[in-house]
Amino acid sequence: MSEIPGTAGDVMWQSSPPGSIYDYIRVASFSIGPDGLIEQWSRRAAGLFGMASDEVVGKDPVEAFMPAELRPDAHRRVGEILDGKEWTGLVPFRIPGENSVRGLAEIYVMPSETDTRERAALCIVVDVRALRRIETDLAASQAIFGQSPFGFVLFGTDFTVVRANKRFATVFGGEADDHRGRTVEDYLTRPEAERLTATLRRVLETGDAVTDLQLVGTPPGSMGRRHWSMNLYRVHSGSGRPVGIAGLATDVTQRHIAAREAASARRNLALLNEASARIGNSLDLETTARELLDVAVPGFCDLASVDLYQGLLTGEEASPGSWGGRHHESGTGSAELRRVAHASAVSDALPGVIPGARTGGTAEADGGTGPPELGSVHRYPFHSPCAVALRTGRVEDVPGDERGFVHSTLAVPMVAHDIVVGLVQFSRTKGSEPFGERDRALATELAARAAVCIDNARLYRREHERALILQRSLLPPGDPEAAGLDIACRYLPGNTATEVGGDWFDVIELPGHRTALVVGDVMGRGLRAAVAMGELRTAVRTLALLDLEPAEVLSALDEVARGLGTPGGGERSDGFGAGGGAQWPSRAAHKSREADLSEVYLATCVYAVYDPVTRRCTFANAGHLPPVVAEPGEPATLVDVPPGMPLGVGGEPFEEVEVELKEGSLLALYTDGLVESRDHPLDEGLDAFRQALAEPSQPLEDVCDHVLTTLDTRHGEDDIALLMARIQGLAPNAVGDWRLPRELRSVSRARELARVQLTAWGLDELVDTTELLVSELVTNALRYGEGEIRLRLLRDRTLVCEVWDAGLVQPRRRRARDTDEGGRGLQLVGLLSAAWGSRRTPRGKTVWFELALPDGEPAAELSVEQLLSMY
Repeated sequence: MSEIPGTAGDVMWQSSPPGSIYDYIRVASFSIGPDGLIEQWSRRAAGLFGMASDEVVGKDPVEAFMPAELRPDAHRRVGEILDGKEWTGLVPFRIPGENSVRGLAEIYVMPSETDTRERAALCIVVDVRALRRIETDLAASQAIFGQSPFGFVLFGTDFTVVRANKRFATVFGGEADDHRGRTVEDYLTRPEAERLTATLRRVLETGDAVTDLQLVGTPPGSMGRRHWSMNLYRVHSGSGRPVGIAGLATDVTQRHIAAREAASARRNLALLNEASARIGNSLDLETTARELLDVAVPGFCDLASVDLYQGLLTGEEASPGSWGGRHHESGTGSAELRRVAHASAVSDALPGVIPGARTGGTAEADGGTGPPELGSVHRYPFHSPCAVALRTGRVEDVPGDERGFVHSTLAVPMVAHDIVVGLVQFSRTKGSEPFGERDRALATELAARAAVCIDNARLYRREHERALILQRSLLPPGDPEAAGLDIACRYLPGNTATEVGGDWFDVIELPGHRTALVVGDVMGRGLRAAVAMGELRTAVRTLALLDLEPAEVLSALDEVARGLGTPGGGERSDGFGAGGGAQWPSRAAHKSREADLSEVYLATCVYAVYDPVTRRCTFANAGHLPPVVAEPGEPATLVDVPPGMPLGVGGEPFEEVEVELKEGSLLALYTDGLVESRDHPLDEGLDAFRQALAEPSQPLEDVCDHVLTTLDTRHGEDDIALLMARIQGLAPNAVGDWRLPRELRSVSRARELARVQLTAWGLDELVDTTELLVSELVTNALRYGEGEIRLRLLRDRTLVCEVWDAGLVQPRRRRARDTDEGGRGLQLVGLLSAAWGSRRTPRGKTVWFELALPDGEPAAELSVEQLLSMY
């Protein structure tokens, strides 16, 4: 027996636990004696009716509690009860002293006997309001428990099911009552059951409710896994004693599916966004393939590989369908592919577990035994999923490997502009979800994006190679040679990730063993710049052959640059050019194109002419970087040449600077790619370049290599052109220079001087020819020229003879008539010499011819046809 304090401060003894039905109903009792008066009055009756026992004992209950209008009938019923009749009914009652009815009591009257065997009655009284409240609560509880659309279950303190509703039973089978006494192990797998049991224990011990407890299980008779969200809270009796745990379970499987699909969609969008940012940053085929796999693994799959058609990689043009059409028609298998990329997030020891391929070098489909290695060339069997994907352009499923390691593989053709360029395979291994329809769509999109980038890289590489071939074809072939100069050059084109530029250099032999050194840079990149470079280089060579001064060459070249890109063109007003009839773009045509910047060609150029006799070099600059000169024992310096405006701007004249160079000096011409990059300013690059030339006495080729390895050129960002020349003037004994008076005897004197000089040089084989040609040139100078005559012989790799006079009229070769006695001198010069020409000088003109030095073979004599051609 336990002792529980009552509401009135008294003690009530009870054996049942607190919270029984009597605690809620509060049953009261009193007894009626044989005389119809109240004999006993319980404390609960006193609490119910509000009257103590001393106020009611010995009184008529009808007169004490019943309203006046009900008393007659009440007296009759009391009499029937005392006659031995039981009665149950509702009786309104009032408190004595009050006229209003206070409440309604349900009274159960049982006849009884006293110890003298007289008739009496025992009355059990319940307040109807408490009964109705209990009924309402039970009905509400039943409605919530039984009619709830959610699974409702009540666990006892021993964690067995005490009650479950119909919804719970429909999920787990049977009737609701069939679940009484079951445990969580009857519904869930062991790990889930242990987790739920631990949660039930915690709720029972702490009283803290748990919301949205996620559980996973498989209902009886179902193959699919279900997800439930369960809310748990502790249930108490009326006295606050824990009597169990209530659980409300909701099936959230669809919500989980929707959340998983939403997460998958977000992941796919994020993956596509990452693909857009990371794929195609390089215009290189293999790099683009690796970028695709960097995005896909492990974000999308566990293993992946990329195969590209071998023809695409070797630069072949695509057929109308793809690179593999010829092999598809033959039925022997796919075209040759090369594995260019492979990635794995599972194990580095499994490089080739992706199924579906046969290798064996370039053997046919049945000639290999395993998956392709990275870099290998292979074919897929004709009926294999990979070959079908390549042939049809559709995604195909590839069976897993025999070990069950790879259980889901997609063979996705890489299609760009309706042309299949290769195949990418995405694989998921054991433990990952198989590919679904959303995954197939994502795989197709990833492959398509990479395919477009790969095709763009292919097209760019093709154009880059063409531009590079064009560019290199326009550069001087082999090692340039020049009189009085030791020359070394380097040209480094940008890598395949950048477009070719318009850098160029040239070494042009001029009359009198002089040499023109040219370095230029067309602004812009690509094939357009390479073509412009070729046109300007050709123009420079043409202008150089006219033997113009450097400033005049750049001025004429500026006109050429402004005319590039103009369709047609107008006549140049000054008639400059060979014969005065060359077509040049007019100023008006140029002005009409000023708004179209795409047609503007700008270039920088430095043009230098070196004379080995005087060791003087004349420079003219059109917006280019200044030349660098390193004299023996002195630090390298920049030649102070006025930079001028770039070619194509026009409107400004160019200035010349003449510099005398010491023997053994080093002259360097270069483009900005050598000294300028994004990481350091131009001044730092120029300083580093001058420091790299601190040892100009080394072999020139070594100096070039030292410069390129020392400077931080960031090669690949821009083309680099470097032209270096070591000054080696002609020896004094290799020059014969005489001044002759303007008289007839100077002709014989010139022949004599030439004969003596050639004999001294050991060139006896050239004496007769030289005497004849010198006689012709000196005679023409006397006949058509003016002022003093100057004769100069130069011996280097060839023999050059120059005759100077002050006349401005240029000699012109013409065909003499049969009756003419003269007029055949220049024809004879042209037939007997290797080359001849004339040029303007500041004080007149110079006519020259060149003879090859004897090589031990007898000199060729003029044929009859050559002699007759002069007549």
